[in-house]
Amino acid sequence: MKFRIGYRTIKTAIGTPAAIIFAQILGFENYVSAGIITILCIQATKKKSLQISWARFFACLIAMAFSAILFEGISYHPLMIGLLLLLFIPTAVMLKVSDGIVSSTVIILHIYSAGHVTSELLLNELGIIIIGIGVALMANLYMPSLDRRLEEYQIEIEENFKRIFDEIVIYLRMNESNWDGMEITETIQLINEAETLAYRDVENHFLREENLYYQYFKMREKQFEIIERVMPIVTSVTHTVDQSEMIADFIEELSENIHPGNTAIQFLKKLNTMRDSFVEMDLPKTREEFEARAALFQFVKEMEQYLLIKSSFQGLNKGKNVNHSGGARLR
Repeated sequence: MKFRIGYRTIKTAIGTPAAIIFAQILGFENYVSAGIITILCIQATKKKSLQISWARFFACLIAMAFSAILFEGISYHPLMIGLLLLLFIPTAVMLKVSDGIVSSTVIILHIYSAGHVTSELLLNELGIIIIGIGVALMANLYMPSLDRRLEEYQIEIEENFKRIFDEIVIYLRMNESNWDGMEITETIQLINEAETLAYRDVENHFLREENLYYQYFKMREKQFEIIERVMPIVTSVTHTVDQSEMIADFIEELSENIHPGNTAIQFLKKLNTMRDSFVEMDLPKTREEFEARAALFQFVKEMEQYLLIKSSFQGLNKGKNVNHSGGARLR
């Protein structure tokens, strides 16, 4: 397995001691806990980090209130910690701040160890929380650009689409193929990984609900579902007919024009012209020819849906050098 240190690891390694040092310089008790909170709050994306930080801060405030009421109101006994957690955890879940349960438990144990709730103690714990969360949020202000990796996924997926279409062309012309279908499983994995990465990019921008890359990969996912459906249709054609060559020529041209731009309307027109020419051709003379032409007609219908999906995607149709999501240049 390849050894790799990611940005999140680096941020954690820098942010944790920074939080501890800062809390120690300011004279807080239990200053090491500031580092623990920083570790817990550094996340893979900006939005996730902000959500987690808010949950931990709010949960810690609730934990401080529960601790003051139960410890001071009843007693400082280990059984009170169990009772407190029985009340606190469902409350945190109900208020949707369950991510803060672990860090809040640290605060609860601090108050229990102190043996007495004072304003100085509560302010100390509040300071530790603020420092730990603050350092984590500062560390997460910088997120490396994902544009290069997203573009690499885009190119790989398009190349696989092209190879799959090329194999379809070969089969339509030869009625045989020694293709192992590796690109099918590979493309499924690429699309899943690309969508996950594109969603991370969305999560790193507070004012963005979706980006063009994410829309692009969702579009390719829908198109690929159609490709998976047409593969059995293509392989069911075991009889050579004139329409096979015409469709092969069309798919060959289509495979040479797979890119993030939108030329689907142009190919839809060509597809309709080709389909109109099928109507004018002689009727099939044998059962084998009829079955082959029926399968090819179904294939053409599926390819029409493939092109309609692309035609509805308007994000990258203004040319080859379009700037997206922080400066990415798509090809």
